[in-house]
Amino acid sequence: MADMCVEQFAQEKLFHFQDIRTREQLSVKIPQVLDPSYGMYVWPCSPVLAQYIWFHRSKVKNKSVLELGAGTALPGLVAALCGAADVTLSDNSEFSNCLENCAKSRDANGAKNVHIVGITWGQFSPSLLQLKQVDIVLASDCFYDTKDFEDVIVTMSFLMERNPEAEIWCTYQERSADRSIEHLLQRWQLECTHIPLGTFEADSPDIGQSGLPGNHTIHMLILKKTKPG
Repeated sequence: MADMCVEQFAQEKLFHFQDIRTREQLSVKIPQVLDPSYGMYVWPCSPVLAQYIWFHRSKVKNKSVLELGAGTALPGLVAALCGAADVTLSDNSEFSNCLENCAKSRDANGAKNVHIVGITWGQFSPSLLQLKQVDIVLASDCFYDTKDFEDVIVTMSFLMERNPEAEIWCTYQERSADRSIEHLLQRWQLECTHIPLGTFEADSPDIGQSGLPGNHTIHMLILKKTKPG
């Protein structure tokens, strides 16, 4: 019965990115499931991070990229289609539906350099320990449930310990002024830079011709390993 429900609400969403200066364009097809119990549809944070990647596509070219909590995997696929050397899409190892949806997104766009692994935040599983070098980590709306915040940051901190020159490109949706990750970033020795949306043409309610992020307040962050001293 659950499988029938998934099929009933499945649809494909098209995102179209363009650079009016160079006339370059990129279209990405994302299969999604319109049922919140599965968490496999595109959230408002995702096109904002995808737009940052598109705007800075020269920075991902020939780089190794990992997306945490990928879900529908829009940011990771944009990185792959913009010339990343390899992209790893990850989601909770217990969420087989999400991992399968990552595969569907990869296949829908013909991305050949994309791998999929199960990584559960806060757990040092073989799939996490066996990751190769990473240059850029992507995280779209991973800071959703406060009970998961520290597990997310523990995983990020581990990745930065293994890859001290890497950067984490992260978007999160402001749902409450009382929710903050600053103290956790300090505890796990990560520093944060806020990136104004206007600097990468993301100050719009309709990014990628998607109707997202709408009127939601989205923040773009760059996280790095704190330097000694």
